[in-house]
Amino acid sequence: MHEGEKRIHVVKNGARRHPEFFDSEKLHKSIAAACIGSGSPTGYAESIARKVTDEVNQWLQTRPEVTSNDLRRTAAKHLRTYHPDASYLYEHHRSTL
Repeated sequence: MHEGEKRIHVVKNGARRHPEFFDSEKLHKSIAAACIGSGSPTGYAESIARKVTDEVNQWLQTRPEVTSNDLRRTAAKHLRTYHPDASYLYEHHRSTL
């Protein structure tokens, strides 16, 4: 968590998992990984990940708690603006193809 960042609970999938606090760096890394996985150079992936993370942080400002699914959908929606292929990979990373 960064200084000044609001502490937001993320309710994980599954009944036995405990909520955890939102970590913007964890989100940033997962978005960058989706961009790199879809063929983007590292610098470009990092730039997109920072933009999307900033947009998600704005969205979170009015929410004390979110589900991990809501967080993933929102991040994918913002990522779609910059990199549609990475957005698809990010949103469906656990789906079986």
